[in-house]
Amino acid sequence: MRLYTRTGDSGETALIGGRVRKDDIRVEAYGTIDELNCFVGQAAAEAAQHEQLAEMAALLVDIQQELFDCGSDLAYARPGAPLKVTPEPAERLEQIIDVYITEAPEITRFILPGGSPLSSLLHVCRTVCRRAERRVVTLAADHPANPEVTKYLNRLSDFFFAAARVANAKLGVPDTEYIRSKEVFRKRKK
Repeated sequence: MRLYTRTGDSGETALIGGRVRKDDIRVEAYGTIDELNCFVGQAAAEAAQHEQLAEMAALLVDIQQELFDCGSDLAYARPGAPLKVTPEPAERLEQIIDVYITEAPEITRFILPGGSPLSSLLHVCRTVCRRAERRVVTLAADHPANPEVTKYLNRLSDFFFAAARVANAKLGVPDTEYIRSKEVFRKRKK
């Protein structure tokens, strides 16, 4: 099997159901999700280096599968195609976020990306995820797109923030606070 096909040499690519320019918003949306997936793979590899983060590493690999499903759903150029992303993955992320909030120190100020290398990388995942979400919103404004993908990406960026804080906590590295900020978050009620 050849890796190259030469069919994209003219600046077009194939979608399921048609061909479009490589800078088409649909390609931009699923391409950004693919970029995110690469960073998530890097974060999973980093997490796997730490025994106390083995569960997070496995979860990140599961998220890679879900991101591929998101990209697959966006690659359909015609409405009515079978979709893979359902409400369940976003709901599962909510449950994980709720647990992660209890595993990190209480937050009172804005957090800067930093601390451990894994936490920093999870913040990269968060920001690329937000960009992917913006691309999908732009796509959905004018073209059919699975709304569950947008919901999933929105929840996923929250997950990455919570995971970055948990990674720091489990590795014994403090979060990097934005020191010019006043305390902006309320303390948890016990």
